[in-house]
Amino acid sequence: MLNTKHLLPLLLLPLLLAGCASTVTNLTTRQLPRNPSGLYPVEARWDSNQQSLRRDSIKAYVVVGLESYPMQRTQLTVNRWEAVVPVPKSQRFLNYRFKFDYLYNAVPAPRADSKLSAPLELEIVDK
Repeated sequence: MLNTKHLLPLLLLPLLLAGCASTVTNLTTRQLPRNPSGLYPVEARWDSNQQSLRRDSIKAYVVVGLESYPMQRTQLTVNRWEAVVPVPKSQRFLNYRFKFDYLYNAVPAPRADSKLSAPLELEIVDK
């Protein structure tokens, strides 16, 4: 017969597996008209239910190829980030991802982690 000491970890396993959920939501439209400046706005929302997350440590980026562009928190909203990304005039599509770096509380010291969005695409449309 199983002892309660051996049964308790099995009962706690689903709680550990359910764990922390986080989602990255792209708030950027799929198409934008070509801009003479070559700069295009992108925006994302990142939600996490991770209790140990240090919210003041979050740094967000737009990743385009090997380049990263820092994002800024939007004012008067929660969990929303924005940036402007350069796109050459010869390019019709921008393939990008959002990346969120953060710290979370751990023993004996906070640890670093990150969340990367699925690949995204922005189409630049000539007027």
